[in-house]
Amino acid sequence: MSTVITEWARKHSRALLSLFILVAIGGLIVSRSVPVSLFPHVEFPRIVVSVDVGDIPAKQMVTDITLPLEKALRAVPGVKNIKSTTSRGSAELSVSFSWQDDMTQAMLLIQSAINQHMYQLPAGLQFEVRRMDPTIFPVLAYSLHSPHLNLVELKDLAQFDLVPRLSGIQGLAKATVLGGKDAEFRLVINPDRLFAYSLSLTDVANALKQHNQLTSVGRIEQQHQLYLLIANAQMNSINDIAATVIANRNNNPIKLSDIADVYLTTSPVWQTVTADGEQSVLVQVYQQPAGNTTQIVADVKAAIADFINQAPADLSIKPWYDQSELIKHAAMSVVEAMVIGVGLAAIVLWVFLRNSRTVMIAMCVVPMSVATTILLLHVAGMSFNIMTLGGMAAAIGLIIDDAIVVIEHIMHKLSTRKRDEKNAILQACSEIARPLTGSSAATVIIFAPLAFLDGVTGAFFKALSLTIAISLIASYTLAWLVVPLLATKWLSTKKLGSDVNSTSSLQRVYQQVLKACLNKKRLIVIPSVVLALVCYQSFLKVGTGFMPKMDEGGFVLDYRAEPGTSLNETNQLLAKLEKILQQNPAVDTYSRRTGLQLGGGLTEANEGDFFVKLKPLPRAPIDQVMSDIREQVNQQVPQLEIELVLLMEDLIGDLTSVPQPIEIKLFGNNADELLQTADSIAQLIARVKGVVDINNGSNIAGNSIEFVIDQQKAALKGVSPVWVAEQARRWFDGDVVGQFRDTQKNIDLRLWVPPSARNNATNLDGIWLKTPQGQRLALKELVSIKQTQGEPQVTRENLKRLVAVTARIENRDIGSTVREIKSLISTSQLLKKDMYFELGGLYQQQQQAFSGLITVFISAVAILFTLLLYLYEDFLICIAILSVALLAAGTVFIGLWLTGIDLNITAIMGMTMILGIVTEVAIFYFSQFKQLAEQGLSTSEALQQAGHDRIRPILMTTLAAILSLTPLAFAMGQGAEMQQPLAVAIISGLLVQLPLVLLIAPGLYTTLLKLTKSPTFKP
Repeated sequence: MSTVITEWARKHSRALLSLFILVAIGGLIVSRSVPVSLFPHVEFPRIVVSVDVGDIPAKQMVTDITLPLEKALRAVPGVKNIKSTTSRGSAELSVSFSWQDDMTQAMLLIQSAINQHMYQLPAGLQFEVRRMDPTIFPVLAYSLHSPHLNLVELKDLAQFDLVPRLSGIQGLAKATVLGGKDAEFRLVINPDRLFAYSLSLTDVANALKQHNQLTSVGRIEQQHQLYLLIANAQMNSINDIAATVIANRNNNPIKLSDIADVYLTTSPVWQTVTADGEQSVLVQVYQQPAGNTTQIVADVKAAIADFINQAPADLSIKPWYDQSELIKHAAMSVVEAMVIGVGLAAIVLWVFLRNSRTVMIAMCVVPMSVATTILLLHVAGMSFNIMTLGGMAAAIGLIIDDAIVVIEHIMHKLSTRKRDEKNAILQACSEIARPLTGSSAATVIIFAPLAFLDGVTGAFFKALSLTIAISLIASYTLAWLVVPLLATKWLSTKKLGSDVNSTSSLQRVYQQVLKACLNKKRLIVIPSVVLALVCYQSFLKVGTGFMPKMDEGGFVLDYRAEPGTSLNETNQLLAKLEKILQQNPAVDTYSRRTGLQLGGGLTEANEGDFFVKLKPLPRAPIDQVMSDIREQVNQQVPQLEIELVLLMEDLIGDLTSVPQPIEIKLFGNNADELLQTADSIAQLIARVKGVVDINNGSNIAGNSIEFVIDQQKAALKGVSPVWVAEQARRWFDGDVVGQFRDTQKNIDLRLWVPPSARNNATNLDGIWLKTPQGQRLALKELVSIKQTQGEPQVTRENLKRLVAVTARIENRDIGSTVREIKSLISTSQLLKKDMYFELGGLYQQQQQAFSGLITVFISAVAILFTLLLYLYEDFLICIAILSVALLAAGTVFIGLWLTGIDLNITAIMGMTMILGIVTEVAIFYFSQFKQLAEQGLSTSEALQQAGHDRIRPILMTTLAAILSLTPLAFAMGQGAEMQQPLAVAIISGLLVQLPLVLLIAPGLYTTLLKLTKSPTFKP
């Protein structure tokens, strides 16, 4: 069959070459239109529901809102887990589904379930439902600052000029504005004048609402025209507002200016946004899930450049986050690694074959394979991201392997059949076709089990594995069909190198060593056992992680001040922190949010986050920068609790609802005991080396002052508790009674009392109310003052109360750290009788990922065994090949231990790939052995001759693969760290591949033959 296909390909060589060239050109063309993003497009199976209902106390929130919503959402089909966090006036519910579920449908079901139960919930409740995917973080963000424009003008400039310019950019989902201030007309009532005219705040509010109107009152046909009738009582200036008639006393109109001062100011804010120490306005750009990040960023930058030309001269617009920079650096690192790797592989070809034309053939196949891969990725709807680009870089060594094997075998045949070149090439291709197909299948089919892998591992690494599989299929096709055609055109016996058999001395030495190994089994057993023991010891010593840490050029710093700390006091503390950032030589720029968070979520006025952008490399490593800043903040600003985290780790944490590596979830029924135990556990784990940024799970809202209404006194005065509460709200919080319609926006009209009358809520002297019956009444007659401590946030999971102690890890692996923590908690006897704990966080994600990858690894072994059995119909060959493949996979632990890299999901992927790579090489060897054995050679002779024939191509492919992966192993360039564990793992197995396949496997096979007394054994 292979001979027929090879002959057919030779007859249609021009058509085939043209076809493959067109495919490669197509790949180059579509490469310009393939979307570029940081991560593959993944819909995480999580829906977040954010609820806002004013300032209801947390305990009442749980009873009236959170619990009914939890029960309603629990009934939605497909829901696996519900976790809620409830604070004063707000709640957030995280609803988890299976990875196979349609999240668009799930979101609609969640919205429907909430709407069906709205009648049971308090009036005025607002909710937002959003899906979680990597686009919840901005791809580009700017800060706007001006020494002459105030924060209202800056916000208006961003909102009404800059954002509309960006909204038409293709692929952009939204551009949001944070910070700044909103203009507001303040109507400051003089209480004495108010009561002198026998008016109340309610009277003034109703009058203002009645006057500021623009209403259609009908239509009329007149003089052959249709007219719209409009009743216009709008306020067109501040004088109109002041002249509003509030009441009429004895035919004398009482105007607003008679009882209030009217002026333009800004609305109250409980949030602060700064950039580089200056109050600023932030513009954050978000992309659509399938958007092209680099193109979106380029279009936004062009739009901003055009905007700057028309903006005020002193306006400063500075980028504080640009995701495209990391993408470009990562892509450049991958391209550089590919170019260097291919160059090193070309040197290997030249050293062994001493023929420039063979190098040219191989160098033609590699870019054609890459271009074909790009075309197929485009057809599959995939994007360029750190996973697909890394997959292409990791596949380079395997791509060139197929070409090397075919070229070497052609060169071997040409050197033995110098008079019949075309038939020699045809025979070489026919002979190599079966082992080439089997070996390529061995490296491709190990990725099949990944299709059933879910979780974060499946979400991110399916893209990598699919890219590698596509690359290998493309390289196999080109090696089988294109390489022989190019060899026919470019190679001949006249142009063979003079030193084509340069490895003859190596072959002789190898045959002697193999013969000794076959005769003296201890030469095989002892090294194998020693290697296995070293692998086991390395396994015990190597640390375990989750995802590789990557220098992204920036990090997130979360902070929290003491509960109840005012916004002004929080800002003063943060000024000290900002000074630390400004003095760090590695910091380029930063932005700060207080009362807000970059990724959303419940946030009080005493907490928020920074995004710190570092200067380009070369500079101090990001881990060192973060450690230095953490230490300085802990020493100089101990009033702040901080947490420093890499952006990608923070993003994955937010997407999976498990932001920290360490999360100790304490479940119990007594809230006070849970908080006390959590604090004790936080102090306990602080003794563990490497544990930093510890949070005891107690997030307490600020203290409150309660106006306890005496219902009996209120009833005697003819008013209700609701009326009393409404009057107190108007007095202390003001009342937005309408809006002034400006050209671009509506400006609120806030009715309020002077600051001197409302700045002390514990002194109610001078607070007079007018009842609906016209009676003047002092507020202190109806209420008493009670100060209460702030309530902690209430966290629940599947209707069970919990407190989560969280922490991060510095300069240590996750596995050993968590083992020590588990041991401490188990022996501490801190847990009360009705309490229990579970471990969550990224550690839980790691355990789930490892479990899935171990299943993939075992499945790959089973699939390879089936393939080998199909190829050889010989159990002993299958056992011999898989034994050395598993031993090679074990050497990954040695490589990781020596390089100080944790065993993470990327390294396990490399370990799985080693199974296929070593099996691929072993197939070449044993296919030659079977062919020689069928020709009548004894087992020993066939094994030795097979090694003699295959040592050169195996040595060439091994060296080429190692050298092509070396740039990735050294992680040269920003963003290259993601594929480093994969490269180190593969290189570790490749370093022992040669002796394992050419010495250990033959020795093991003959030993098994003797032990089983197989009739196929011929001494």
